[in-house]
Amino acid sequence: MLIQGASLLDGKVVDIRLGEQIEQVAERLRPRPREHVLDAGFGTVIPGLHDHHLHVYSAAAALNSVRVGPQDVRGADGMARALARAVPGADGWIRAVGYHDAVAGPLDRDLLDTLTPPVPVRVQHRSGVMWTLNSAGLAALGLADHPDGRLRSADRTWSDALERTQPTLDEFSARLAAYGVTGVTDATPDLDATIGMRQRVHVLAPGKRILHDDALDLDALTAWVGEKHADGVPVALHCVTAAQLVVAIAALQAAGRHPGDRIEHAAMVPADCIADLAVLGATVVTQPNFIAERGDQYRTDVPASEQDQLWRLASLLRAGVPVALSTDAPFGDSDPWAAMRAAVHRRSPAGRALNKAECVDARTALTLFLGSATQPSRPRTIAPGQPGDVCVLSAPPREALDQLDADLVAVTVIDGATVFTR
Repeated sequence: MLIQGASLLDGKVVDIRLGEQIEQVAERLRPRPREHVLDAGFGTVIPGLHDHHLHVYSAAAALNSVRVGPQDVRGADGMARALARAVPGADGWIRAVGYHDAVAGPLDRDLLDTLTPPVPVRVQHRSGVMWTLNSAGLAALGLADHPDGRLRSADRTWSDALERTQPTLDEFSARLAAYGVTGVTDATPDLDATIGMRQRVHVLAPGKRILHDDALDLDALTAWVGEKHADGVPVALHCVTAAQLVVAIAALQAAGRHPGDRIEHAAMVPADCIADLAVLGATVVTQPNFIAERGDQYRTDVPASEQDQLWRLASLLRAGVPVALSTDAPFGDSDPWAAMRAAVHRRSPAGRALNKAECVDARTALTLFLGSATQPSRPRTIAPGQPGDVCVLSAPPREALDQLDADLVAVTVIDGATVFTR
């Protein structure tokens, strides 16, 4: 493929020849016989975006699940109506996602029984770490005597008993291609492989570990990290509270570092942790899109004195912490351009700014989606030898950075082949 009239982010206009890799970048390249030529019309051409933390199968399944978050339903009555309208899947279950206590309070089997039809129902908390099952669902799994119906997502003793088929990935993959996403990192624990995607897929397992505040064992975590490192495996530690981050940092300090180590989310970063993160050199993969999606709820749930710790970005970069961005789909919206805008503006759904000191400029926000799977904080460039994965935007660089809008994605190319054209 030959792309002509491509504007790079620095404003330079070039032609780009690419296949599985970018072969040539020059002011003018003559088309070869029968070569596919794409006129970029001076639109911006960037490396394809890489979403550095999402959950492919969960995101695909969420497209056909009932959404019961605070932004989707109003109170217990609204949730009950949404579930009553739902049609059970081929497995006989109703699957609901995005729940938060703001909808109807702490959810357990008894409350869920009052909100659901008499069929198996499972409801995922918007954090992704917990499911609540109604009595019909518990009975279907042989857990009729379970006290509250709350089951951790990572506990395979119950989830493996579900009779289900993997969702088709075509629709989700096509959606990502329309965003200009050419690669993803799946952060699902214990995932063996991901197939059927247009995008390049990197899997964090077996080095991914979710930390829980009620089970923070520093010695055990340090030993686990040491074992992974001894096997040459980097670790990715899921940290959404300050306590989890403190323990993760201590474990990495004690066990020693691997250049591929990562901190996932870092939703809460106390000021005195920033220097420790910089020294460790572990990459923080974070999601500022949650400010745009949940910022108003944070103002209610997080003490005012701690809100400056939420979803840090600028302060991490200033300290020299390696950082990459992601969406955490389906727990966050899968549009990386929305995440970029959130990194720049940090406005809640009601339009209120949260932690403006953590804002970054548009170019920084964009480049934090340009790393590779194994070097997420190092942006790829349009240069010979780089992978033949590019995103062609319909606007020149200044306009593209002003808007940071997925609607500007005109063409997405993976391995030198077009996978999306608007």
